[in-house]
Amino acid sequence: MKSLVILGSTGSIGENALKVAGALPQAIRIVGLSTRANITRVLDQAVQFGVRVIAVGDLAAAREAETLARPHGIAVWPGPEGVAALAALAEADTVLCAVVGLAGLRPVLAALDAGHDVALATKEVLVAAGELVMRRRAAAKVRLLPVDSEHSAMFQCLQAPSCQAACVRDDDAGDGRAEDRVSRLLLTASGGPFALRPGVDFERVTPEEALAHPRWVMGRKVTIDSATMMNKGLELLEAHWLFNLPVRKIGVVVHPESIVHSMVTFVDGSTLAQLSVPDMRFPIQYALTWPERCAVQMPQLDLARQGSLTFFEPDEARFHCLRLIREAAEAGGTLPAVVNAVDEVAVEAFLTGVIPFAGIWRTVECVMDAHTVRPCSDFGTVFEADAWARGQAYALTGLKG
Repeated sequence: MKSLVILGSTGSIGENALKVAGALPQAIRIVGLSTRANITRVLDQAVQFGVRVIAVGDLAAAREAETLARPHGIAVWPGPEGVAALAALAEADTVLCAVVGLAGLRPVLAALDAGHDVALATKEVLVAAGELVMRRRAAAKVRLLPVDSEHSAMFQCLQAPSCQAACVRDDDAGDGRAEDRVSRLLLTASGGPFALRPGVDFERVTPEEALAHPRWVMGRKVTIDSATMMNKGLELLEAHWLFNLPVRKIGVVVHPESIVHSMVTFVDGSTLAQLSVPDMRFPIQYALTWPERCAVQMPQLDLARQGSLTFFEPDEARFHCLRLIREAAEAGGTLPAVVNAVDEVAVEAFLTGVIPFAGIWRTVECVMDAHTVRPCSDFGTVFEADAWARGQAYALTGLKG
């Protein structure tokens, strides 16, 4: 039985995590939930799962939640401090972080420092502060379990005793390291709305076109990141930290069917892939039940019925964000945090009509060029770089912050 805190329980990942927990009552017990401001839903979840403490990140919403929660005997911990305290809850042994953006960093560090395993769905935590997070994970001797489907796929391919992934190792030296056994990691990408469309004029792409993802219904930010392929760049950085491999050994391949979630090629030339029907419950359940696999009713993959699977390399001359992320990863330090922050502002600027679609990567590159890279040494350094980058991006785009 694992005692689980879910941070961001009212979002898509959080809701799917609760479905997983509901299907495995003998294996998972929910002890804490958090939301930014969706207090009605989080209270419904708490009552359903018998949770006695919740955290609400927005202070005004937290005050309202206290009144609503009182008849149910549910404690409400307010603000970012409340979310971080919930992540360190003594009763928990695993924390699932599905908080949006860099707001997930503080509670992830709190969970690690409290000795809790972390199931991580918030990629920005590793993108912006991978060095800091992995250092704290190693010091605490706890596990950082990937929830993104692509990284879960790689993680599952790396479960042989002779090839243990960096994110779950108890030490940072010795034999049996993935980085000694792996030749290449390969992230698969749906390609978004433009990878299969020749001759796209990115100066004239409208928000409606960019938001028309051919396969997924997602939030607006992640859908635009899929259209620019920035999402794959961010996932590349995430894989770099999770598996302790240089960025040059991590590739991207477009796979429109989204059945193969990622692949690992080993030094002997063998390649392993993880396949499943596209459903986020698969990687969530694996992270929450690892190292076990639990029998549940889930959709089964029928390859004969699926038919063909296709793969092709992305055109990095069209998708500049992949190049920019590789440059940021090579520079290291605070530059990845800068890229992450600028991308958020630039996507918002595009969606509100302030800049063209191609202005997203032009803004990212301009701020990257202006940044003086510093070591990613502590929490404050990361947030200073983030704030500086947002200020630069607002000035460049003319978007009002």
